[in-house]
Amino acid sequence: MPSNNPSMISKLATGIPGFDSIAKGGLPEGRTTLLAGSAGSAKTVFAVQFLAEGVRQFGQHGVFVTFEEAPADIRRNMASLGWDIAAWEAEGRWAFVDASPLPGETEVIAGAYDLGALLARIEAAVNRVGARRLAMDSLGSLFSYFENHALIRSELFRISTALKLMNITAIMTAERTQEYGDISRYGVEEFVVDNVMILRNVLDGEKRRRTLELLKFRGTNHQKGEYPLTVLPGQGIVVIPLSAIELKQRSSNTRIASGSHELDTMCGGGFFRDSIILVSGATGCGKTLISTEFAASGASGDERCLFLAFEESRDQLTRNATGWGKDFEDLESRGLLKVIAAYPETMGLEDHLIAIKMAIDEFQPNRVAVDSLSALERVSTVKGYREFVIGLTSFIKHREIAGLFTATTPRLIGGESITEAHISTITDSIILLRYVEMFGEITRGITVLKMRGSAHDKEIREFSIDASGMHIGQAFRNVTGILSGHPRHVEPHEIKRLDTLFTDHDEG
Repeated sequence: MPSNNPSMISKLATGIPGFDSIAKGGLPEGRTTLLAGSAGSAKTVFAVQFLAEGVRQFGQHGVFVTFEEAPADIRRNMASLGWDIAAWEAEGRWAFVDASPLPGETEVIAGAYDLGALLARIEAAVNRVGARRLAMDSLGSLFSYFENHALIRSELFRISTALKLMNITAIMTAERTQEYGDISRYGVEEFVVDNVMILRNVLDGEKRRRTLELLKFRGTNHQKGEYPLTVLPGQGIVVIPLSAIELKQRSSNTRIASGSHELDTMCGGGFFRDSIILVSGATGCGKTLISTEFAASGASGDERCLFLAFEESRDQLTRNATGWGKDFEDLESRGLLKVIAAYPETMGLEDHLIAIKMAIDEFQPNRVAVDSLSALERVSTVKGYREFVIGLTSFIKHREIAGLFTATTPRLIGGESITEAHISTITDSIILLRYVEMFGEITRGITVLKMRGSAHDKEIREFSIDASGMHIGQAFRNVTGILSGHPRHVEPHEIKRLDTLFTDHDEG
C-alpha cells in the first residue's frame, strides 16, 4: 500500500485532458476517489473516460461496475465520444460487473443485500482482465439497499479496503442534491474514501456551466478551487486548468507591422511579435478594418494569420476586405490566411476556447485576430468570461505569436466595455478608437493608450476610412474630452493659459 508520506505517494495519470495538471500528476495510485455531482454534471462520463484513457493511452485495463445503467446502454451512450467499449471487451482490456436492476425486478429488502457476492464478482473481473483501474457508478443506487447511515459507512469502508487489497485505483460516483452544500446524499461517503472530487453543473443567468473541484487528496497536493470543463463529441471531458497557468513565457524585442505605417509610428515602431493587442471602440469605428490590415500585413511577409470572426460571416469579411483593397480569397488560397466565422451562441465559452486552441495547433499561425472578443460576453457568466480571456491570452502568449483582439464599447461616444475591464491589465497594447463630434460633424479619433515595454505616441489623431483602407492624420488640436465622450473645442488662448500651469518660473 502507498505510504502516508506525501513524497512517497505516487500519482496515476488519468489521461483526461487538463485534469492531470490540476491534480499535479493524476489520482493517488492504489487509492479510492469519490466523485460527487448533481444530475448532468458528467459523473458517468468522467468515470468511463478514466477507464477509456487508461486503455487507450497507457495500456492499463479497467473494470466498470454499474448499478444503474445496463452495460449495453453505456456502450451505446459512450460510442459518440469515440470509445469502442465492445472492442476493448473482446480484447480482454475491459470488463463490466453488471449490478444494474433487471426489468421488473422486485425491490431488494433493505439490509439483505449480499455485498460479499458483489465483491467476489469484482475481484474475479479484476483478475480476469488484469485491471489497474476501476469505476463504480453509482453509490446511491447501491446504498438504497441498506437501512441506515452507520451500515452504509461500514459497507463503504469494506469496499474501499477490498479495492486497496487488490491494488486498484478506483473512482466511485455519488449523487448530490444541490450544487453547494452537502457533499454527498448520505453524508458519510466522503469520510471513508481517500480522495473527494466534486462536479458541478451550475445554472447562472440562464446559462449552465460545468466545473470540477478537487476537495480532498489525502496525503498529497493538488490545485485548489473550481475549474471549468466541457464535454466534446469524439473527445469526452476536457478540463481547463486556468489557475494552473504559469507566467513563464518569453518576451521578444522583434517588431511586426500592424498594416499601417502611421500606426506603427504611433506604437514606437510596430507591435512586438509576441504581444497581445486590444483595439477598443464603438461599432463602425474601424475595429474590423484594423484587424483586416493586421492579417493582410502578416501575409505580405509570408506570415500566416488565423482570423476568428464572431459577428460577421466569412463572405461578409471577404467582401469588406475587398472594399479596402485586400484579397482574402487569394490569401486563403496561398495558405497564408484561415478565416473561421461562428456565432457565439453555437457553443459554450469553454467549447469556443478549446476550438480556438485546436485551430491554432492545426494552422500554426504567426498571428491571431479575434473580431470581436466582446461578442462572446453574451454566452457566459462574468466569471466564465474572465477565465476564457485569461486562458486565451495565456495560450497565445505561450505560443509566442501576436494576438489582436477587438472589443466593442456599449456607447457610440466614449465608454468602456466589459472586455476592456477584464483584459486591459493582461494586454501589452491598447488602441482606442472614438467618435468625435465637432461643429455638427462626426469624425474618428485613434490613440495608443498603452504600449508595454516601448515609448509610444500620446496624441489623439484623426482616423479616416476610404476605399484604400485606413488613414491616420494629424493630432486633434484645440479639442478636449474626446476619450470621456464629451469633446469640446478649446480656444487657443485657453490652451496657452493651461500650458503656463506646467511651466517652471524663476522666483527672482
